[in-house]
Amino acid sequence: MTKSNYSILALIAVLFLCVSCQSNSGADNADYNRKLVLKWQDAWNTGQTENLSEFVAPDFICHYVTDAEWSGVEGAKTEITNWRKLFPDWHEEVVDFIIEKDKVVIRYNSTGTHSGTYEGIDSTGTKVMISEVSIFRIKDGKLAEQWCFPDDLGLKNQLIKSQKSN
Repeated sequence: MTKSNYSILALIAVLFLCVSCQSNSGADNADYNRKLVLKWQDAWNTGQTENLSEFVAPDFICHYVTDAEWSGVEGAKTEITNWRKLFPDWHEEVVDFIIEKDKVVIRYNSTGTHSGTYEGIDSTGTKVMISEVSIFRIKDGKLAEQWCFPDDLGLKNQLIKSQKSN
């Protein structure tokens, strides 16, 4: 084998290793991003907000379909705490993940028992279930942004129906 052939083989080996590293890196990022979003879901499911700064960016912003927005780690803590006052057993179960580069999209079902005044509707004690979709943007290993699309109308309809039947 000539020196030129060795050079070509070495180049092919390096290219193969680079492609392998890139594909493993992508898988690692996807796994990391999946775990990051699951930590976020866990905070909503448990109400434990002490560790949010470990995976939520200081300038995090959440956009809701209803025009409500909140930002930062403190905003996230406040929102989670306030929501769990309204629905103390709130639980979000992820049904689907789509992960592409710095974006994660999840479809999930959320349940909880209405125990506080929500949108002018006093506590009904009703167990509700809604479907939601969220899109997350990851930056520097933390959640930087979320666009949340809950079935807010479905939630209100369940509460109003329960209120009327009581």
